[in-house]
Amino acid sequence: MSAEGAQPATTQVVILGAGVIGLTVAHVLSKDARYKIKIVARDMPDDLDSQAFASPWAVSAGYRLGRAALTPSPPRAQGANWSPMGEYNARIYKWEKTTFDKLWDMIPAGLAITSPSRVFYDAGADLDALWYKTLVRDFRILGKDELPDGTHAGVGFQTVSVWPQAYLPWLKSELDARGVEFVRKRVATLGEAAALAGPNGVLINATGLGARSLIGLEDKDVYPIRGQTIVISNPNVREFMCTELTSAEDGNATYVIPRPAPGGWTTILGGKYQKNNWDTSFSAADAQGILDRCAALAPAIKDPETRILRHNVGLRPARRGGPRVEAEKLDLPLKNEWLVEELPEEKGTVLVVHAYGFGPAGYQMSWGAAEEVGSLVDSHVNPNKA
Repeated sequence: MSAEGAQPATTQVVILGAGVIGLTVAHVLSKDARYKIKIVARDMPDDLDSQAFASPWAVSAGYRLGRAALTPSPPRAQGANWSPMGEYNARIYKWEKTTFDKLWDMIPAGLAITSPSRVFYDAGADLDALWYKTLVRDFRILGKDELPDGTHAGVGFQTVSVWPQAYLPWLKSELDARGVEFVRKRVATLGEAAALAGPNGVLINATGLGARSLIGLEDKDVYPIRGQTIVISNPNVREFMCTELTSAEDGNATYVIPRPAPGGWTTILGGKYQKNNWDTSFSAADAQGILDRCAALAPAIKDPETRILRHNVGLRPARRGGPRVEAEKLDLPLKNEWLVEELPEEKGTVLVVHAYGFGPAGYQMSWGAAEEVGSLVDSHVNPNKA
């Protein structure tokens, strides 16, 4: 037992990756003064307008096409809202419910917005049995007069959305205020990352697509999903709409996502969902298909006042078998046969908690997944707390 008045011992926590998962994990852990937290990444949240490729330790490289030439830039979240994806999974439902409720509570502070939503399904779909009806707000089945031409059934509800260019800097400002250290560094191996945490330390592996190439980890279940979207400005497009988001063989995913922006709103039009496609080049044919499919849901997109602000192309970091959130202990020093590294010779163990492979759902799983990561850390470092 510590002497009266003594400060509790601190544990070094290194978070590899400054994407939304890494930042949110840091936010959860930094509420406990016993954790001394350092975020290590090549690119940081402040680099939103950098013309450099995004860090492989956060999210994948992307492109944007605006008034300037096509140039590499950090990828932008494809709307950063809550959207219904996939089938029911109890663990993921818990992550998404936690995140939805957290973001909903941010609405009064202006960090998130709510928007009316419609999701359209094929005829015969059992709408009363949709797994997310208890997750969203104001769920209802649409009447026939609310269905666009060519759709057969649908549901309505209220969803929540954030603007990444404001949300990520807000997360960083919160972490700065809590004394979290940010270190700009490219890390090539798991052993190098583990050494940064040191004996009895904690490493959070939030490397996204980088988990595939991080030497010593090399998770070949990680793969990219190519996405392409369009950002428009049109004040008359203020409703989230999508068709059922499934892994269509043609790689198409149709959605309209309004989101907050300085001085008003912008809207994301999507999209593409192409598994194992590493191509980050802009496709005019894809862009035209996106405009046509989205305008079928929201005809106002074809209005003359619509302005196309940007085209996004990026790689979403997915994983066969689903996201990896689990803990393991590794012995230090952790060496490999492929690189000669000058690692500290200190012996001991490091707790590694993996948190990657969330695909297009990083934002909408972030708070729930981060809380599970926090529980895993507590259960090993502070078992009495867990």
